[in-house]
Amino acid sequence: MEKMSLSENDLAKYPFIPEAAIYVKNLDIKIDELASPEYNRVLDRAEKRIEDAIINATVNRELREHRVEIPSFPIAIMMVAAIDDSFIKKRYALAEAKGAYSQLEEEETEKMLGIAKNFNWKIHQIKDETSEYEKPYDFMLHFTDFLKNSTSFHETEWKLVNKHLSNGAVYIKKKDASRLLQEEICRYIEDKLNVKVGALPPSIMNRIERLKQLLAEKKGKVRLEEFPKKVVLAAFPPCIKELYDTTASGHHISHIGRFALTSFLVNIGMTPENVVDLFRSLSDFNERMTRYQVEHIAGERGTRTKYVPPRCDTLRTHGICHSIEETCKRIRHPLTYYRRKLRTMKTKATENNENEEKQ
Repeated sequence: MEKMSLSENDLAKYPFIPEAAIYVKNLDIKIDELASPEYNRVLDRAEKRIEDAIINATVNRELREHRVEIPSFPIAIMMVAAIDDSFIKKRYALAEAKGAYSQLEEEETEKMLGIAKNFNWKIHQIKDETSEYEKPYDFMLHFTDFLKNSTSFHETEWKLVNKHLSNGAVYIKKKDASRLLQEEICRYIEDKLNVKVGALPPSIMNRIERLKQLLAEKKGKVRLEEFPKKVVLAAFPPCIKELYDTTASGHHISHIGRFALTSFLVNIGMTPENVVDLFRSLSDFNERMTRYQVEHIAGERGTRTKYVPPRCDTLRTHGICHSIEETCKRIRHPLTYYRRKLRTMKTKATENNENEEKQ
């Protein structure tokens, strides 16, 4: 395949591709030079990229001056790596990848193909100019590349058995390729963030400290925003609410606490994927181990038995039950508390609506 021609606009849109790295390398920016005023705009943009990720879970893709936009990406990578927080690393990588996805959907097919090949995908465009109808597929992608990037997708449409497969190639549409590339980009950026950063100029460290403060202020709120809508946090029993808040803030809980929290969440409708994400902020987070344990408790592995959380008396024995509400005195299980609290909240909401209609 002939190498695609990329403009500076393309490098600004997709700053993770090798050509963008070469562009930045040719600028010959030294770390200690970043403290000079001429790089203020680049640093402002790098900081804004991270702010967008923390607050909005995506990076604004409005393209600015290319000499600012392109180098701001590796500097943002350096700053996030220096923050050294697993939550922001995951969130920043996903935010950049989501931004790229929104642009890939509108991208020329040839250019998307070139970007995919930057990740060594075995992918080929399907050309059928004889048909007057819309092509059912746009690409043939080797099944190993498909599986590598679709394993975290739980929708049935992404199961390999539900795809058209021929001679080791999965037939996909452009929108599917964009979604798979988002996963690839996210993983690539996460890998870039797992590096040790040396000493940085004070002006950059000041920016990093501001971002750390913003992260601390927003982390709890972000966790709440990401909470599944069908799960009602306000109905949690005090013990589970404390376990949830402690975990969401990045602090460790005991083994029995993790089991109680995980089993409670999966039993009230939270997906294993959501539960795994909850534990990402912990410093000892291990993706493979956490996913296995959560899926085992959810009944998706092993004996296929979904575990229920321990009874209240067991939680008290292990020191997990600290504050007992009036409702706690009348129940013996955290799931009973949750269901009863939901009914109470629903009844009060109905009564309030009826009172408003009468007024």
